[in-house]
Amino acid sequence: MTRTHSCEPTMTDEDVVWFCRNGYWILEAAVPDEINRRALDYLASNTSGEPTEILQEDWFVDGVILNPAAAGAVRSLLGDGFALPTLMANHRGRGPAKPQDWHRDSGSRHGPELNYLQVFYYPQDVPPEMGPTELLPGSHFLYQREKHMAHYGAIKGGVLTAGPAGSIFITAYNIWHRRAARTAPAAAGVRHLLKYNYWRTVDPRRDWIVNSEFDVASADFVVDGLRFADGVRDCVDAAAMYFWLSGKIDEFHYLGGQSWPADILLTKPTPDSDERAHYRRRFGVPGDITDRRSR
Repeated sequence: MTRTHSCEPTMTDEDVVWFCRNGYWILEAAVPDEINRRALDYLASNTSGEPTEILQEDWFVDGVILNPAAAGAVRSLLGDGFALPTLMANHRGRGPAKPQDWHRDSGSRHGPELNYLQVFYYPQDVPPEMGPTELLPGSHFLYQREKHMAHYGAIKGGVLTAGPAGSIFITAYNIWHRRAARTAPAAAGVRHLLKYNYWRTVDPRRDWIVNSEFDVASADFVVDGLRFADGVRDCVDAAAMYFWLSGKIDEFHYLGGQSWPADILLTKPTPDSDERAHYRRRFGVPGDITDRRSR
């Protein structure tokens, strides 16, 4: 039977927008050292590439799967009562290795929907020389057949997820990623990377930590770093995901050209309410997202 979990959200409107545009969320050193040590001990004697049995260990479930920082972020993006992982993968690596090819994991879908998340956990320190996972911000909206992705090699703007033990990073399942080059010698030990998924069980709605001052008309939907989408498509796709997560996708629309949410408008003035209404009509900003909740 699939287990679910309820907890309080930890992400704000601004955090959710950041995830929508970039496709990932990093929590450094979120897991306590004691849990990291127990995880490494467990993995030293359970060398399978799919150590799913670790999901039966209460200390692991409490310390990693239900880790408050991670679970709060998952709750913010997938809603209350999200389903817990049923499969665990471990990408082990030791000794020098060339970088992996860029890829999306099997079963990826494209669109504004966010019904599941892929999450990664480092039980040990992973400096750049240990071959951390590399992510391409904003690529969760870039469709490409995998056989046409492998040849790219190094892409300027990629983000290394190097971090201290206990780091967790949460991603849109279809984000482009790869293992970076590993230059550390075999004597440096095994790099473990545990990977697992959470699922949505409820309809999306805006029930994360709502900022009463948040205005979608002035939100920054531009991907951080280099932009790979055509024109302002990255802004449009990120805004559509935010509206979908808010349960308001039927209200979303893009007029085209330089209309909202194109980043050309990020430096606009702050008008009074009458001018703001005119701005919305002129530049195509959808109506206010309602059903706000103060926390």
